[in-house]
Amino acid sequence: MEIIPPTPTSAYVPPTYSPPQQVYASSGNGARWIDVDLTNQRVYAYEGDVVVNSFIVSTGTWRTPTVTGKYKVYVKYRSANMSGPGYFLPDVPYIMYFHKGYGLHGTYWHNNFGTPMSHGCVNLRTSDAEWLYNWASVGTVVNVHY
Repeated sequence: MEIIPPTPTSAYVPPTYSPPQQVYASSGNGARWIDVDLTNQRVYAYEGDVVVNSFIVSTGTWRTPTVTGKYKVYVKYRSANMSGPGYFLPDVPYIMYFHKGYGLHGTYWHNNFGTPMSHGCVNLRTSDAEWLYNWASVGTVVNVHY
């Protein structure tokens, strides 16, 4: 086999930009778990130590903070009403509760993701919540941290 060295050229070839690609396929080598990064307002879906998807979210405000700690999804609802002091939200989609009334869910009432503004839940775009809901199971670990 002959190795041919590159031929120099005087023509300018501009660099090309290729945005980083996320991995969306299963790594096949680990348990599924969810990481909620409150500082960066992001949720990461992991299989073992591989991120298979990530989403921008809105979490709790300083008045109504999102809990921190390690939890497990204990119930899932495709759609349910949610309410609390001063609010009622009908038909909230793709809810996964992980601690008392704290959950990850779809959000149709705002599009201000990346900014803390919830009553403590983790607000996702509805399409992102649907993906996460279909990917995760009851018992999936949810790690919430700053």
